[in-house]
Amino acid sequence: MKKTVLLFALAISIISCNKTTEAKEFKTAYIDTSKLMDESIEAKDIGAKYKDQSKVMESQLEVEYNSLKSEAANFQKNAQANGQVWAQQKGAELQRREQELSYAQQGMFQKLQQESGVEMDSLVSKYRKVIKEFGKEKGYDYIYGTGDVASVLYAKDSYDITKEIIKLVNDNYKSSDKKEEKTETKKEEKK
Repeated sequence: MKKTVLLFALAISIISCNKTTEAKEFKTAYIDTSKLMDESIEAKDIGAKYKDQSKVMESQLEVEYNSLKSEAANFQKNAQANGQVWAQQKGAELQRREQELSYAQQGMFQKLQQESGVEMDSLVSKYRKVIKEFGKEKGYDYIYGTGDVASVLYAKDSYDITKEIIKLVNDNYKSSDKKEEKTETKKEEKK
């Protein structure tokens, strides 16, 4: 009896050892995220928008700085003629205005940075959703990101789907622009 139980246990262990486990192949890919952001039309448009706003702000501040410079030049000419008390008051006023302009410049550029940061964060979030949907649709198990923050140190070029994603996001952006133009045209026609 003991021998049959032992032989039975041995037979089961041999049979179970002969079974090979099925290895599942994972479908993976990676995206160069810095290339995606560099070649994305929407990201370029956002960058251009804030660059233009920055130039407008710089030109406004430049006008005010030039006005301040001319007042400072006049101050130096008139300081001796108007006396020391006037010179101290006017000098303090010019310093205060220069400091206000400096604070205004810092405030404007911080505001631009915050606004562009919010918009770019929103764009990154949008792209993550697009990539997630793309991955589900194409049956990917994993899609990795590489670029400025490298999480993929090496992968075959055949796993790179960056161009596909760039084309997808650019096509989506172009089609959304056309929809917005049609909506704006209809609104203008109603007026």
